[in-house]
Amino acid sequence: MMTLLLGCGRNDAVYRTQGHVFGTQVEVSVYGESEQRAQELGAEVLKEFDRLHHKFHAWQPSQLTALNDAIARGETFQADEEMVDLLKSATQLAEQSQNLFNPAIGHLIRLWGFQSSDITEHGPSQQEIRRWVDANPRMTDLVFEGTRISSRNKAVMLDLGGYAKGYALDRAARILRDAHVKAALVNVGGNIIAIGRPGNRAWRVGIRDPRSEGTVASIELQDNEAVGTSGDYQRYFMKDGKRHPHIIDPRTGQTTDVVASVTIITSGGKDVGLRSDGNSKPLFVAGPSRWKEMAQHLGLQEVMLIDAEHNVDMTPAMQQRLGAVAHPG
Repeated sequence: MMTLLLGCGRNDAVYRTQGHVFGTQVEVSVYGESEQRAQELGAEVLKEFDRLHHKFHAWQPSQLTALNDAIARGETFQADEEMVDLLKSATQLAEQSQNLFNPAIGHLIRLWGFQSSDITEHGPSQQEIRRWVDANPRMTDLVFEGTRISSRNKAVMLDLGGYAKGYALDRAARILRDAHVKAALVNVGGNIIAIGRPGNRAWRVGIRDPRSEGTVASIELQDNEAVGTSGDYQRYFMKDGKRHPHIIDPRTGQTTDVVASVTIITSGGKDVGLRSDGNSKPLFVAGPSRWKEMAQHLGLQEVMLIDAEHNVDMTPAMQQRLGAVAHPG
C-alpha cells in the first residue's frame, strides 16, 4: 500500500476523488484543473474501474466467471479483444516468470478462501491442495482463435486479482491523458501511476511499512512511472500462529509466508501499470533467496523486498533512487 505525500507547491490545488473498487481503496488525484473538472475526471475514471471490476471479477458473475464456467465444461467461450489481449499478456508474463506468476490457479485461490470479500481462517487438506497442483493448470493451456477462447486443461480457473488492477491503472492514465490533464496520480490499492508533474516538483509517494501504519521510504514518481507493491498485510488470515497471505506458490499450492512485501518501479510504454502489478508477484513467490535472480530475468531494475523478519533488501538502482532508507520497525 502506498500513501500520497505532498508533492506540489502550496498554491497549487490537488483535488482527490476516492472510491472502493477491486476490493480496495482507490484514489484519483488531479492537479491543475478546476475542482469541478477534477471531480468529473475522477468520476469518469471510477466508472471505468467499475466496468473492469464487473467484467473481470473472479467469483461474482462476470465475463471472467463465464469463461471459467465454459472451461470447466470443456467448451469454447466467445470473448472480446480486450479480454483476449489481457489474457495473452498474462500468459507471456507467466512464461517469463517460470509460472511463479500463474493466474490459472483460481481453484487453489478458492480453496484457501481468498475468493471472498470476507477472508476467514481456512485449512485445506494436503489431498485437496495436491489435487489442483497435480492438475497443473497453466496459462499456456488456453487456446485463442480470434476472440474465441478454450482450454486444453479443464483445471484452469482464471483469477486476475494480481493483474487487473494494473490494467485499470493504464486505462485510467489513458482517460486522463486524453483529457489533457497537466498532472494526475492514480492509486489502486497501493499500485500507483503518475501522469505529468504537479508544478515544478514530482509526485511523491510513501512505501508502507508492512508491519505498521508508517512508511519505510518515499519515492518521487516521474511522468509515466508506476509503482506496485505485493504485501502480506491486507488479504491474509492467521492460523495456529502462522500468517497465510493471499499469494500462493503455484508449485506447492501453499501460501507464501517468508516475504512481507515487494515493491517495484516500472517506467515507459502503454502498459506501465500492468507491469507494476503483475511483475511483483513472481518476486514475492521467489522469496528472499531467489528474488534477485527473478528480477534480473524479468528485466526489473528497481526493486525492494522486505522479508517476514523485517530485513530490507533492494537492487542497487532502488538504493540509489531512495537514498537513505528508514529500517522498518
